[in-house]
Amino acid sequence: MKKLLTIISICALIFSCNKEKKEMEPVKTSTDEVATETQEPTKPEETEIWEPKPKVVTVDPVTKMPSDAIVLFDGSNFHEWVSAVDSTEVKRALNGDRSMTVKDRTGDIQTKRNFGNVQLHIEWRSSPENTGSNQSKSNSGVFLQNRYEVQVLDNNDNDTYVNGQVGSIYKQSIPLAKASSKTGDWNAYDIIYHAPEFDSEGNKIKSAIITVLHNGVLIQDHYEIKGTTEYIGWPKNEVHGNAPIKLQDHGDNSRVSYRNIWVREL
Repeated sequence: MKKLLTIISICALIFSCNKEKKEMEPVKTSTDEVATETQEPTKPEETEIWEPKPKVVTVDPVTKMPSDAIVLFDGSNFHEWVSAVDSTEVKRALNGDRSMTVKDRTGDIQTKRNFGNVQLHIEWRSSPENTGSNQSKSNSGVFLQNRYEVQVLDNNDNDTYVNGQVGSIYKQSIPLAKASSKTGDWNAYDIIYHAPEFDSEGNKIKSAIITVLHNGVLIQDHYEIKGTTEYIGWPKNEVHGNAPIKLQDHGDNSRVSYRNIWVREL
């Protein structure tokens, strides 16, 4: 009997030691993080993660467009766009250089598709013929989810309020720099946008985040959007889901042109 008790005690001790050892082993996650460990890894493979593998994306050497991008406008047609006013056919000019130009007072246009988190590339050009001033010199705008505006404006020799100048998140965030091309030359915006989140009761629990590069220069750095970009009044935060990308017709003979518009859903 004494011998049997001794064997049982030894087995219990071994089980306890194995359990303790297992609890101390590092647990690898499927992300780029490794769980908190009680002991520093001693081998390189202990901190290596092999899955999941990122998808392969190639970039066209001519257009610089990623292989997984959705082409919104390449100069050939308006198949991806409708009038934002009444969802009818777009009333903008298609130009020989594969761009489009705003026709005065024909209204905003927006994508047929709805988007949330995106990487957006868009090129635009102000008109040398536009002799307006302040907010009336080649004014337009790129709206994410139909309500958050990145300002398009010709500020060359044209002062305006800085939270409404070119590259601003309209009436909210002053750009970190003005990186405009010469009037009449092409500009490019590269925008990384993460949509806001709302709870089941319609309360905003996470703000939209936006990063903008203007001609390759960082002008909005992970800015937290306060709400809708209102012309008059404070930002609003009504619950919404995915929504179109919109291009503004400011209605003052702006003659802004756009080309090479593509988007990647994130």
